[in-house]
Amino acid sequence: MEVSLGAGAAEPSENQALKPCLLRRNHSREQHGVAASCLEDLRSKAYDILAIDKSLAPVTLVLAEDGTIVDDDDYFLCLPSNTKFVALAGNEKWVYNNSDGGTAWISQESVDVDETDSGAGLKWKNVARQLKEDLSSIILLSEEDLQVLIDVPCSELAQELCQSCATVQGLQNTLQQVLDQREEARQSKQLLELYLQALDKEGSILSKQQESTAGFSDEMDTVDTGMSRERSSEIALASQILTALKEKPAPELSLSSQDLELVTKEDPQALAVALNWDIKKTEAVQQACNQELSLRLQQVQSLHSLRNISARRNSLPGERQNPKRAKQDAT
Repeated sequence: MEVSLGAGAAEPSENQALKPCLLRRNHSREQHGVAASCLEDLRSKAYDILAIDKSLAPVTLVLAEDGTIVDDDDYFLCLPSNTKFVALAGNEKWVYNNSDGGTAWISQESVDVDETDSGAGLKWKNVARQLKEDLSSIILLSEEDLQVLIDVPCSELAQELCQSCATVQGLQNTLQQVLDQREEARQSKQLLELYLQALDKEGSILSKQQESTAGFSDEMDTVDTGMSRERSSEIALASQILTALKEKPAPELSLSSQDLELVTKEDPQALAVALNWDIKKTEAVQQACNQELSLRLQQVQSLHSLRNISARRNSLPGERQNPKRAKQDAT
């Protein structure tokens, strides 16, 4: 999609803040980035940027999302940055299509729409909406979801999040850093496991602990075979989660927070049978999943606390001025 920055027809007042907007004609795929101080300023620029004949005046501006007519400056100022507008000239009418969220102007035969309608396209959009609602949910995403957002073209993700390409590029860099940190943690755990295995081969204390529990594990496997097989049918975990637990080193780093919670709530013996593991290894993995889940939730709570503190600090200057004014009035 082409995005061009247009020059305004009228210069806004120096005291009015410019609001970045996205503007296009009806049934057109080309949209323009425009900065306007008010609704009349945006309408004036629409004539020049979109090459609208003055004889077709007045131009009606509507929201591309749902076709709402915007004719009030106060409402215009309340809209978020990069809001999409459609300029309707003359007797043009905008028809809402709820199947594509206000993008009925895109040809249904285009490759972009076909890709968006695919499963992969829907998945990254769902994850993007989750980030749009709460940016701290990055911590809760699985490695697969992180990689999906990293692979999305910057321009498409920017359009979905209603942000600039520069902002979205920074977001994708942050997602890559989170993914790299999890990979580094996985490699560190692998090195630790190799070190423990080396100690085990040398007849260290770890080997003695394993020998003392080997007989007990074998007895438990023999006695509880029937009961365990019955419990295996009660496993509620998806095959995708079981595969990650079996194949991924440090699987707790690969799973989303929701998947981690499911693993921790699963019956250890039933999970051990499903994974073909001994009970000790299964409980260790569940404990690791529980620790990772607690860590992520603590990080989310910390982010929310920082936001609340920042909001309070922003309100402090106004609160401190009120008592002073009250004292002056009293005198």
